[in-house]
Amino acid sequence: MKPCAIVILNYNGVEMLKTFLPSVITCSSYEVLVIDNASTDTSIEFLEQYFPQVKTIRLVENFGYAGGYNWGLEQLKGKFEYYILLNSDVEVTPSWDINLISWMYQHQSYAALQPKILSYQNQTRFDYAGAGGGFLDQFGYPYCRGRIWDTIEEDRGQYDDAIDVDWASGACMVVRSTDFHELSGFDGHFFAHMEEIDLCWRMRRMGKKIGYLGDVAVYHLGGATLDRASPRKLELNIRNSLYMIHKNLNGFQLGKVVLVKGILETLAGISYLIKGKSELANAVFKGYQTFFHTKSMIQKFNPKEGRKMEILSKTPVKLVLGSYYLQGKKKFTDL
Repeated sequence: MKPCAIVILNYNGVEMLKTFLPSVITCSSYEVLVIDNASTDTSIEFLEQYFPQVKTIRLVENFGYAGGYNWGLEQLKGKFEYYILLNSDVEVTPSWDINLISWMYQHQSYAALQPKILSYQNQTRFDYAGAGGGFLDQFGYPYCRGRIWDTIEEDRGQYDDAIDVDWASGACMVVRSTDFHELSGFDGHFFAHMEEIDLCWRMRRMGKKIGYLGDVAVYHLGGATLDRASPRKLELNIRNSLYMIHKNLNGFQLGKVVLVKGILETLAGISYLIKGKSELANAVFKGYQTFFHTKSMIQKFNPKEGRKMEILSKTPVKLVLGSYYLQGKKKFTDL
């Protein structure tokens, strides 16, 4: 097998490809491929004309982030030891890929790794998606070093380290190909959002580790697929969070987490209504409605090792919402 493929998922992203693909080609040592989710813009024509060296895997329809990568990477199975899954709106830096893969070769117990992810628009600040490494609280709410909810820290080198994390960001993540395929990749039911957290959770439950390497930095534009404030993104985040918890927890713990989330998110929906944001309120309730109608389709994950069903978090934070809004802890170092 070849060491690594850099795999970019694209859907109607010709403008993103024009802006960000040149840095990937210039700064990378490994082969670059594009999985195209049946784009209807000029993405394919652009690649053929300006980057003929980039192999394109064309899918027959838009399968979203999860399904797009699953179908595309299935065609690469057995050909590469590692995949670097890279959003089309990410600018990379010299030797970024070599450094990430070298670290993975030296740490064979790790199934996934992310670099430091900074904002493309404001390159002295962390990016919303992944920042300085991802974590889960005891109710399955994700947060990051460098970004908790909407508070984003300035990068002062405080997270230029290498640590274990709960999840790696799908904006830029290395995955060991054998681990990815053993777990059948992302859960296609997610379509988009939180599927990488679910995958990393399943990897950890199999005894694998997830890493963060702050020596390597990339710059993410963000919001290229769905704006963070869009009702559709909120609905997917609500639904997919419930999917993830339903898959990975059992019994009393599952019931407790769903109950607490239900109360908190119902209050959030009411708050949106009071503020006149009816589309966001409807997105919250639609997320729950879709989950309860489709949860029987979601296969619960049972690792071969028979590990106890629990949130295997690297931090002791019980409820990041409470720490943020009630205790005023806005930074990871405050938790």
